[in-house]
Amino acid sequence: MKSQARGGTRWKRFAVVMVPSVGAAAAVTMAIAQGALAASFQVSGQQFQVRAQHISGTGFTQYGAMEDVDPNAKDHKAVAVVGMERAEITKLCQAVNVPTPFGAVGLKLRAGGGDTKVVAKQLYLDANQMNVGNAVFNEIDIGVSSDHMTKGPAKNPGDAKKSVPNSFAQQAKSVEFDDVDQKAWATTAGSFTLPGLDMSVSMGAQECKKGD
Repeated sequence: MKSQARGGTRWKRFAVVMVPSVGAAAAVTMAIAQGALAASFQVSGQQFQVRAQHISGTGFTQYGAMEDVDPNAKDHKAVAVVGMERAEITKLCQAVNVPTPFGAVGLKLRAGGGDTKVVAKQLYLDANQMNVGNAVFNEIDIGVSSDHMTKGPAKNPGDAKKSVPNSFAQQAKSVEFDDVDQKAWATTAGSFTLPGLDMSVSMGAQECKKGD
């Protein structure tokens, strides 16, 4: 059955299977700077954290899938795959901590501060945890088929073997999110523009905090 809600819908602390999230891992960011990424790739098994002061997205879709973190160990993680035709992100901060024989090495990226915004097009994100201060969904459809989404990007071609055909999905014409804090395994995008990109690397864990 399909449920629909027209206009603006607001929820706080929306569960991960019902909310979108956005971000980019460090290596992914560098790849995007040189061109578009492939539709899918093997994830590193390393989670990354992303915070954003505000996200404004058009053409939103979301469905569930399983991510292969370590195929040899058959380590699969449940994720909410979020697609957006276009996302504008204010004050993006991303942190990833890589274990080494000498301890954790932390990498933090910041972009899109002030009047400039990070812009992502044809964005897909595989996330498993998210907190959001406030969420607004415009012209939302809850309970649509994941293979028949029409308001945003279709299912990522790389998810053909990682999601159930015609499974539960949702879509919206546009979305607005404030104070986003999420963890994800992977992301792909047709393009990712990062104005004012600042990167720092240090020994010890890094974390994006509110206000970064």
